[in-house]
Amino acid sequence: MSFLKEIERRRTFGIISHPDAGKTTLTEKLLLFGGAIQEAGAVKSNKIKKGATSDFMEIERQRGISVATSVLAFEYDGIKINILDTPGHKDFAEDTFRTLTAVDSVIVVIDVAKGVEEQTEKLVEVCRMRNIPMIVFINKMDREGKDAFDLLDEIEQKLGLRVVPLSFPIGMGYDFKGIYNIWEKNINLFSGDSRKDIEETIKISDLSSKELDKLVGEKAANTLREEIELVSGIYPEFNKDEYLNGKLQPVFFGSALNNFGVRELLDCFVEIAPKPRPKQSEERLVQPKENKFTGFVFKIHANMDPNHRDRLAFIKIVSGKFERNKPYLHVRNNKKMKFSSPNAFFAEKKEIVDVSYPGDIVGLHDTGNFKIGDTLTEGENINYKGVPSFSPEHFRYINNADPLKSKQLFKGIDQLMDEGVAQLFTLELNGRKVIGTVGALQYEVIQYRLEHEYGAKCTYENLNVHKACWVDPKNSKTDEFKEFVRVKQRFLAKDKQNQLVFLADSSFSLQMTQQKYPNIKLHFTSEFD
Repeated sequence: MSFLKEIERRRTFGIISHPDAGKTTLTEKLLLFGGAIQEAGAVKSNKIKKGATSDFMEIERQRGISVATSVLAFEYDGIKINILDTPGHKDFAEDTFRTLTAVDSVIVVIDVAKGVEEQTEKLVEVCRMRNIPMIVFINKMDREGKDAFDLLDEIEQKLGLRVVPLSFPIGMGYDFKGIYNIWEKNINLFSGDSRKDIEETIKISDLSSKELDKLVGEKAANTLREEIELVSGIYPEFNKDEYLNGKLQPVFFGSALNNFGVRELLDCFVEIAPKPRPKQSEERLVQPKENKFTGFVFKIHANMDPNHRDRLAFIKIVSGKFERNKPYLHVRNNKKMKFSSPNAFFAEKKEIVDVSYPGDIVGLHDTGNFKIGDTLTEGENINYKGVPSFSPEHFRYINNADPLKSKQLFKGIDQLMDEGVAQLFTLELNGRKVIGTVGALQYEVIQYRLEHEYGAKCTYENLNVHKACWVDPKNSKTDEFKEFVRVKQRFLAKDKQNQLVFLADSSFSLQMTQQKYPNIKLHFTSEFD
C-alpha cells in the first residue's frame, strides 16, 4: 500500500471524560467490535480478575480507575484505529492534557444520570482551545437519567459546544427500548443482553410507517416521532467541515456496558473522523504527507514490563515514515540514534514494527535519553511545541522506609519522575528529597509502584510549600542574586535537571521575595527562555 494510502487510513483519537462515565468500558467495546479482543473485561468487578484491557497497571485493576494513558491499536473496516484511553481522575489530568497533544480527534463520554461534570468541562476546554474535532457519546442509557433534550442543552451551555444528535434514544432506564440512528436511518432494538455482540438492527426509512408501532409500541413510537421532528427543527444539519474545524459536535446515545450504540458510533467515526492532521512546530507547520520523518515524545512510561525494568518513550509520528534501525536526530541532544525494536501497542502487549506512518504511536526503548516534549527528525532542526508541563501543587518529603533498599528506591524515583507524573526536588540545605505533584492521589500511585515494581518502600512527611518557582539564572553573577541565595537558602532546591528552584511557603512570602529582589525572575514552570 502506498505511503499516502497508509496516511489516509489512519485515525488517532483520545477518549476523555469525568471518572466513572464509562470511558474504559467504551474503549473495551470498540476493541471488541474491531475484533481486537474476544471478551471485554468488566472494569468495575473485582471478581472478574481479567480486568480491563487498557488498565494494565496492577494499581488500576485494584482501584477500578485509569491512572495512566494507554495506547491501543486495531483494524476496523480497512481503517487503522489508534485509541488513547486517558485517566479521568483530576489528579492525573496532566497525563491527559499531554495526550491531547498527540490526538487528531476526541470522543467525550458523558454519564446520562450525572450529565456534564467538572473534569469534562476542563478537558473539553483544552480541546476547544486547540480546535480538536469532538464526538459526544452519552452513556448508560439503560439506567434512569436526565431527559435527552435537557442533556443536549446542558452540553451546549456548560461545554460551549454546538451539538447535532446523530442518534436518539427511545425511552430510558427501565423503559429503554432502543435507539433510532439518524445517521443511518435505522432502529436498534435493546435486549439488555450484554453478551450479544451486535444488537438487532432494523432499517426504517419512514418513521410514520406502522412498522415502528409494532417494533416499540404505539406510545413510544409516537413520542419518538415528535422528538425526531423537534430534533430536525432545533439542531443544525450535520456538516463534516464544521465538525473537522471544531465548530460542530455530533452526539450519539448508547450503553457501552451492554454493547449498545457502540457500533453506530464506530461506523460514523470511521467515516467522518479526521485523518492525521498537520502540526505546528516552533519553526513551521509540518504536514503529514512530507517525506521526511518527524515525531515527538508525549509520554514516558517506566516499567511497562516490571520483569525487564524497561522504559518506553511514546512517540506520535507527525510526518514521513518511521523505520526500524534507521538513524534519527534527537534534536535536543543533537545526536543520532537508532532503534532496533520499536513497538506498536495493544495495551501492555507490544509488537515490534518495521514501519510506522503519520498518526501512529510508537514505543521506543529508552535508557534515559528522552524527556517529554522531545522531537525526533531525519535531520531537520525543529521543535514541536505545546506539550505542557505543570507547576506542582502538593509537596511532601520522601523517606526511605527500608535502608537496605536505598539503591532500588533512588532508581525507582528517578525513573518514575521521568514519566512526568511528579517532580523531584533536592533541598540545598540538607539534601533531603521532596516530591511535588499536581494531585494528591499521585503519592499513593508512586508509593505503590515503588514497592511493587522496584521492591522499595517509602513514607512521606508533609511539607508546607505554596508554590515551586524556577529561578532564572540570568543574573546569577550579581550581588542581589548572591544575597537571595544566602537569605533564602532554607527554601532553595535543585530539580532533576539541576535547575535552581525557590519553594515559597506562602503567597505572602512569594510576593515579598519578588519585591525585595526585583531583578530575579521566577517562573512557575521549568521551561522558560
